Amino acid sequence: MVKRLFDIIFSLIGLVFLAPFLILITIIIKADSKGPVFYIQKRVGKGNKDFRLFKFRSMRIDSDISGLLTVGNKDPRITSSGYYLRKYKLDEIPQLYNVLKGEMSFVGPRPEVRKYVELYNEYQMKVLEVKPGITDLASIKYRNENELLADSDDPEGLYTNEIMPDKIEINLEYISDRSLLKDIRIIIKTLKAVII
Repeated sequence: MVKRLFDIIFSLIGLVFLAPFLILITIIIKADSKGPVFYIQKRVGKGNKDFRLFKFRSMRIDSDISGLLTVGNKDPRITSSGYYLRKYKLDEIPQLYNVLKGEMSFVGPRPEVRKYVELYNEYQMKVLEVKPGITDLASIKYRNENELLADSDDPEGLYTNEIMPDKIEINLEYISDRSLLKDIRIIIKTLKAVII
């Protein structure tokens, strides 16, 4: 209950406070490339239920047809503005709306697409017992994930066999010992990682 109250209050504050900045990003995206401002993708949330996750569009239209993984910061599908949106995690800001709606939390396991959730074993499915989050400890550890995938001869295999299982393990550890204070620490760590 306290976590949900925290989410509501700070997602509202964030949306109001950042409104002028969000308008500026909207203008930049529209000026930079054709297509909608937002990228909406089905992700898997709490209880193994699908929901629509909002992001600022950072790639060209229909880029996900050629693959769901982004390989390297120089992926040709990424727009000019998208490079910076991704680098500073600004593309994630619209997820404040998902938090306000109650589909996500500020901190929790990053939500996956159904394709990868179908690879979870019974133990790993426990990660879906809590709301997904905008950030988590796994995201901080793998903040250079795109580069790791770019350096691999088999990005898909690296992700499904090594990175994804490790992320799930990190998140299951978080779930077993979570608290609002721990969430605040993770938010601060995330901000530091983005700035640095």
